[in-house]
Amino acid sequence: MFSRPNSRFHRALAAGALAATAALALSACSGGVAGGDSDSGDGPIKFGMLAPFSGSEAAFGDYMQYGAQLAIDEVNADGGVNGQQIELVTEDDGCDATAAVAAANKLVSAGVHGSVGGYCSGSTLPTLPIFAEAGVPMVIPAANSTELVGQGAFMINGTGTQQAAATVAYIQKVGAQNVVVIDDTTDYSVDLADEIEAQADGFTIAKRESVNPDEKDFSANVNSALGANPDFIVWTGYYQAGGLLVNQLRAAGYTGTILVGDGSVDAQLAAIAGPEAIEGVVGTFTRTPDMLEGGEDWVEAYKGVSGGADPGPYSMQTYEAVKVLAQAMNDAGSTDYDAVVSALDALENFPLLSGDLTFADDGSREGGGFVIVAPTGADGSFVLEDDLTS
Repeated sequence: MFSRPNSRFHRALAAGALAATAALALSACSGGVAGGDSDSGDGPIKFGMLAPFSGSEAAFGDYMQYGAQLAIDEVNADGGVNGQQIELVTEDDGCDATAAVAAANKLVSAGVHGSVGGYCSGSTLPTLPIFAEAGVPMVIPAANSTELVGQGAFMINGTGTQQAAATVAYIQKVGAQNVVVIDDTTDYSVDLADEIEAQADGFTIAKRESVNPDEKDFSANVNSALGANPDFIVWTGYYQAGGLLVNQLRAAGYTGTILVGDGSVDAQLAAIAGPEAIEGVVGTFTRTPDMLEGGEDWVEAYKGVSGGADPGPYSMQTYEAVKVLAQAMNDAGSTDYDAVVSALDALENFPLLSGDLTFADDGSREGGGFVIVAPTGADGSFVLEDDLTS
């Protein structure tokens, strides 16, 4: 009946680093960690969501929460999950690994039956064994480091490997030859940079640079990068440092293309970099509502939940994570962990706004769906630039 019952989570718990994290997290809880009941009884079914509601990435917490709430409202209006209503329970991980461990334990103590959060890969990784031990299935909307693959979670966003492939395809398409890759030392950023370097074909990675994202002056990194005479620069970090870096690269005389990873695909990148510096910048991202037929209807529904605020990056992916987990629980006929995992495994061409979804054996999303976007929309928002199909 179950194609891979528990096998992913057993591998996650067997992994040394994750198991150590789990042991530390469990020992830190005074009464031990008790997971969500397999039978939720007459109460609501609780979907937990870890997201950054504080720190430099705080905007994404709101984007994700409103997207999740919209999906929950729709599912509840359609009868809920097995006749029960869903309730969203959020905790702030601040994109910090230590904070994420504490926040994950809070969700487990609150009795969540599933997890639909995860933005920063570095803060999502240490939560895997906590949710696994508690029997809480995870559908991750945003975090996409390859280190998450095969560790028991199911991923809505394409992986770092798939994003790197889109980056490489675009570099090849524009004919760049001398490429510099710059990361911000975070797990997500380094992983993406490593994948781009590993997949490079037809061009040279002339230089790898790593910046400290807590600093403001990247002149040493800029000078080192430009010393390699690049005709294309890739930034794999987040937008806060990315906006400053883009500005300083332009101020130092670099006029070529700068491609940013999905952690920097936000209007704030343009606000920080400035209108002149942002010209010639593109990014890799999965499709957003404005790129979809009928997407304006979804945006209006989102605004009804958000109090009129526009959706942002990962609003739609978090919406989809809720829809996927709810469907799996309905298919399973319960919130039982093994049954839900089996149902997630069994989803095939499940229709979503971003395209039909099937999970690969390792929990990643087949295909990935990355395209090239550019900050040429209103107020520096990113819009479709190249779908990489030609």
